[in-house]
Amino acid sequence: MTEQPQHAPHPPWLTLIGIGEDGVEGLSPVARSILTQAVFVVGGARHLELAASLVQGKTLAWPTPFERGIDAILARKGAPTVVLASGNPFFFGVGNTLAHSIPPQEMLCLPAPSSVALACSRLGWAEQDCRVISLCGRPIEQLYPALQPSGRVIVLSADENTPRVLANWLSNKGLGATRCHVLERLGGPHEAMYSFYASKGAPDKIQRLNLIGLEIDAQSAPHTLPLANGLPDTCFEHDGQLTKREIRAVTLSSLAPRAGELLWDIGGGAGSISIEWMLASPFCRAVCVEAQPERVARIARNAVALGVPGLDIRQARAPEGMEDLPKPDAIFIGGGASRAGVLETAWQALKPGGRIVVNAVVAETEARLLRAMQEWGGTLTRISVSRLEKIGSLHGFRPAMPVTQWIAQKPGTA
Repeated sequence: MTEQPQHAPHPPWLTLIGIGEDGVEGLSPVARSILTQAVFVVGGARHLELAASLVQGKTLAWPTPFERGIDAILARKGAPTVVLASGNPFFFGVGNTLAHSIPPQEMLCLPAPSSVALACSRLGWAEQDCRVISLCGRPIEQLYPALQPSGRVIVLSADENTPRVLANWLSNKGLGATRCHVLERLGGPHEAMYSFYASKGAPDKIQRLNLIGLEIDAQSAPHTLPLANGLPDTCFEHDGQLTKREIRAVTLSSLAPRAGELLWDIGGGAGSISIEWMLASPFCRAVCVEAQPERVARIARNAVALGVPGLDIRQARAPEGMEDLPKPDAIFIGGGASRAGVLETAWQALKPGGRIVVNAVVAETEARLLRAMQEWGGTLTRISVSRLEKIGSLHGFRPAMPVTQWIAQKPGTA
């Protein structure tokens, strides 16, 4: 077979240049040359000021809203354009945003050391052993799952108030023994670092451009989240409508979450299944459908308290609330499975190769699951748990209501 001739790629028209607090002195000769010849340069006001001695063309400071600046860049498609960014444009930077609309072969990226790389070099930390969490436009609660005993976390601050807010939040979580390091204006002549314990509070007059290194105390385990499935029931606010710990651990194992997958949690109750699904990976997503408004509010409080404020909660009564949801990779039904249309709607919506797990405690739902297994396949498992309780002055095991669990995988591949 004769190979088809390959067309020569168009040269990049967009150059992303990472610039640090040392300004143009820290740029490579190639970056300096491109910047000097640029006819149109986009960047933050601080970036443009740092590069002012080299810029000769027209400039645009990022407008509000930010999307207007992206539109201005896309409108110049094919015309030489430079975008200035902090450090590495593809590390919590504008590079990823632009890559959604511009093929990589049309871009040239000349990164500088990221603020995280500089922070780790100042602290003597191995960068690969650190978690990095951004609080720029993101809720502080998302930090909670990353806090592990003896762990190290780099937090990208939103502004000069972030260190104070973070120290107070850590103290309220029982993590006041966390050692905090605020690093300001890294890589430039005004670089500074302050260290303190969260319980003591952050110092005054912190610069707006900063990040924070956290050293979690080795004895902090009681105040951090375990990594295994099946959080203690006491972690959840609930009205009794809660998938109990042992059953929840088995259920999550059956659902088998993988990074990037979407779960439907139908009949959310306290939201425990969808919350723990999202805790499995920062990239796991979930939609929790619950009919009762007081439970919807409770699920939202649980999600925030346990570090997954991004849980998508819908107030609706299945199957109606399932009709316009994005297609799921997995579905859990903890309530309402015997209602007409719920299982049928779920099975139809499930992606090929996706998993469905349904828990039943009443005979009517068990009967429906038996029919589902006969129609769609899968397995039925009876799960029984007994807990030791006090009986007068003695003790005995009291069995909880057994749970019948149907697990099935939809034929095909995603």
